[in-house]
Amino acid sequence: MLRVPVLSLKGTPLMPTKPSRARRWIEDKKAVGKFNKLGQFYVQLLVEPSDTKTQSIALGIDPGKLFSGIGVQSTKFTLFTAHLELPFKKVRERMDNRRMMRRGRRGRRINRQLPFQLRAHRQKRFNNRKQGKLSPSIKANRQLELRVIQELCKVFPVSDIYFEYVKADVDLTSGRKGAKSGKGFSAVMVGQKWMLKQLEKLGNVHTIYGWQTSNLRKHLKLEKSRNKAEQTPSSHAVDGVTLACYQFLNYQAHYSGNNHGHTWQGIVAITPCQFMLIKRPPISRRRRQLHLMLPSKGGKRRKYGGTITRHGIRKGDFVKGRKAGKVYYGWCSGDTAKQVSVSDFYWKRLGQFTASKVVLLQRSTGLLYKQGTDFVGATVC
Repeated sequence: MLRVPVLSLKGTPLMPTKPSRARRWIEDKKAVGKFNKLGQFYVQLLVEPSDTKTQSIALGIDPGKLFSGIGVQSTKFTLFTAHLELPFKKVRERMDNRRMMRRGRRGRRINRQLPFQLRAHRQKRFNNRKQGKLSPSIKANRQLELRVIQELCKVFPVSDIYFEYVKADVDLTSGRKGAKSGKGFSAVMVGQKWMLKQLEKLGNVHTIYGWQTSNLRKHLKLEKSRNKAEQTPSSHAVDGVTLACYQFLNYQAHYSGNNHGHTWQGIVAITPCQFMLIKRPPISRRRRQLHLMLPSKGGKRRKYGGTITRHGIRKGDFVKGRKAGKVYYGWCSGDTAKQVSVSDFYWKRLGQFTASKVVLLQRSTGLLYKQGTDFVGATVC
């Protein structure tokens, strides 16, 4: 039931095929197997395809604050699902640290013995009191989702994108969410509007409310986990698949005799498919923080962050390391004078390997990925 993405000779996405057919194409040298930046396997044809027609394929995205779910669906098959771990907490923590460090530097720089007019205050560079500003933490969340969707649109002929829309407003006078004052704004709404503008460049965008997603999920008889941090298809990816199914199911009115009401019309098959865990590597870039926050003895601060190592491998690169007769696969997370540190998806160090026994497999894409449990579903009419 699994399907392998297919690209034409020119790189145009075609309809996915069966794994057995993809293997036969590779054996007959009609195609070559490749991996994209999400770690997803696909084949690219080396000959002209017999047919370039594509069917309707929809992509559903359930955005969140800490986690998001993505699903790709056609009429007969579920093609891909993913669970995204968003960088909201990490970005917010780093922004707080940056604010604290800037305040400390400013306090050390300004001579408070001088009159206020003679102090070396930095003038403001822009007006940061504008309403509708997109906060860095929410922007980082939406950028990660957008990055994954862009990679999926390169291997699947996605025609429609379904986005779960949230209505949120904040009354500045009361501070209550949902207040109809018209004077406030919500950072969530600003992030959604920015995201929708970016998605319009990739396909036809449709917005679905949360209660609509819940109704269709119950009709599809898909179970949703209550633990939102659970790294399984039933936590958030199930909603991504549900949103994509709106492309093939309609909630229409019906009249028969003395009865009338609404029923779901259409057919869609939810099948086992690939499930991926995706997140950003926790790397501190040097241009964001040059040194440690606290000085060591002597008032000096050692260098902090950066992605360059002393062995030609960058932090975040996917590598293969050999140690004691065993082979380890992971991402470069640090280095010493003669060794390279390799970590797994959870950024737990697998070990330190001699630099000569570490082989670069793929340059850093800014993403960490891991294969999860297959998504399981059923046909619904």
